[in-house]
Amino acid sequence: MRPIAQQKSTTLGANHIQKIAIVGPESTGKTTLASQLAQALHTVWIPEYAREFLEQLGRPYVREDLIDIAKGQLALENQGLPQANKWLICDTNLLVIKIWEEFRYGAQHPDIGERMNLSTFALYILTKTDIPWTADDQRESPDLAERQELFSLYEQALLQAGVSYITVSGTPDMRLDQALRAIGELGNGE
Repeated sequence: MRPIAQQKSTTLGANHIQKIAIVGPESTGKTTLASQLAQALHTVWIPEYAREFLEQLGRPYVREDLIDIAKGQLALENQGLPQANKWLICDTNLLVIKIWEEFRYGAQHPDIGERMNLSTFALYILTKTDIPWTADDQRESPDLAERQELFSLYEQALLQAGVSYITVSGTPDMRLDQALRAIGELGNGE
């Protein structure tokens, strides 16, 4: 399946949709898993808005840009709801922006915190750092120790929020199987 930004509008009302967020450090297979889940669940997925934003920015990003990224991510999620079929798969959400901002800048902007409602997601899928880091123009953290530190920050944030989450690891197919089992346990999995 293609990400939501490339899909045409099709199905049910947004009230029947359960959102799933795939979160974790960079280069841990989030986009691959989002695409696989959307295909397996016959639905659409929301791409990471930050990638589109940064590609068009034309300069290095600054902290204030994270607010625009957060707004863009939420807009994509809202745009995707009417196009989804039972599930809306999100390749990241505001938790990723929050963790990165705190890690990189030492604090969270209040506007991002106000917009972040972790409980609107039926499930979080946290991706482990057990796959090799792959370089691209937007990735900044190749160091495994740093990636593991970021993973711990995600896990702590999910525990503190008291939301449903699982961790996935292994090959892409193993991660997909783990995620589909968890989604099936929510009661509406296929």
